[in-house]
Amino acid sequence: MSYSVGQVAAFAGVTVRTLHHYDRAGLLSPSGRSGAGYRLYSDTDLARLQQILFYRELGFSLDEIAEILKDPQANALEHLQSRLRQLSDEIGRLQRLAEVAEQAIEVQRTGVELTPEDRFEVFGEIDFDLSYATEAQLKWRHSAGHQESMARAAAHTKEDWRQLMGEAAAWRVELLAAFDEREPADGERAMDLAEEHRLHIARWFTTCPPDMHRRIADDFAADPRAFALVVPPSQQRPGLAAYLCKAVHANAARRTDREENR
Repeated sequence: MSYSVGQVAAFAGVTVRTLHHYDRAGLLSPSGRSGAGYRLYSDTDLARLQQILFYRELGFSLDEIAEILKDPQANALEHLQSRLRQLSDEIGRLQRLAEVAEQAIEVQRTGVELTPEDRFEVFGEIDFDLSYATEAQLKWRHSAGHQESMARAAAHTKEDWRQLMGEAAAWRVELLAAFDEREPADGERAMDLAEEHRLHIARWFTTCPPDMHRRIADDFAADPRAFALVVPPSQQRPGLAAYLCKAVHANAARRTDREENR
């Protein structure tokens, strides 16, 4: 049987323009013409179109499809295997993106419910970096401590945030003073400041044993976004993040020694 270009377009769910394009590209030329010169497609043409649409659905370019259809038995398997690997990689990438998106939504849902004006009043220069928060959520989402921290943060009122940020600001003044006065990071003053920070976390977010505090401090030293949560960039000094990290580690060792000597 023979079919007009309109009939084939309706069968296949493509446009007439697409069929004309396939014809011009040499990918699918109709087997015949009507007396008036109109394209007429045979059953064999329809079978070839079905193959073209199958490969298009898999993401092959028209040039790749033309190469496959030159000798389907010789070319199809290799091309399909290659495409399968590409699709598997893309599926993995999309799954990772979906997970990141889900965690970003979770971060937003459990974030601080404040108006922009209230947020500026409470947090000042401290910037809540969504990309860092999302990565932290992905990294620590199975941690009971992180889950507790997110839940408690979500439950804080504006007054809670005002109080805890006031405490953090006062602590930050002392930290900067110790650093600027060249107090040793493993000295009593710096270690006491590290202990104050640990207790601040425990008071407002989650229990913070020394091992957890060390991990938090390591993040401060490794990721500027993390350190910006405790010291805004305008107040930072070169080496300050490493200084705090060393003080936290020294304090953790001090606490361990004390526990062992009890």
